[in-house]
Amino acid sequence: MDYFQGVVAEYLRADRSMFVNPEILLQLDEGVGPKKGRFWYCDLMAVSFRERSVYLCEVTYSTSASALIKRLGSWRTHWPELKTAICRDCNIASDWPILPWVFLPETHKAVYDRKLLALGLSKHSGMPAPRFTALEGVVPWKYRTWDRVSEAHKSHSP
Repeated sequence: MDYFQGVVAEYLRADRSMFVNPEILLQLDEGVGPKKGRFWYCDLMAVSFRERSVYLCEVTYSTSASALIKRLGSWRTHWPELKTAICRDCNIASDWPILPWVFLPETHKAVYDRKLLALGLSKHSGMPAPRFTALEGVVPWKYRTWDRVSEAHKSHSP
């Protein structure tokens, strides 16, 4: 795990309703050995019990975001299978949404957005557009490290 994956993991864990599994194997096919081109290691899987949602979190500070876009493209190609595999292997309820969540520097967002648009995510691809959070926003002095309130919950709080 690289340094910023750890920073993002701590950010996610600070929401007490969020549980995080780092470097999780996402394997499309059942069995002992993952088959070439049919598995990925996701930086972090975050399960929000408050939102009843699963997030596949990818963290990068690459200026080109090429590996990230390639990963998202592979997920998009296999999205229905990937959702089925996650529900099967992680015992996630099939009615819980599974969503990609990208963490990268704000200065790289324009390049990422351009490449994501070229990837061609649409309602027909099945994979939802990734949620975006700037890495600058997850540093520990920007939130309560013992009780971070998720973005979705903030809008419902008094």
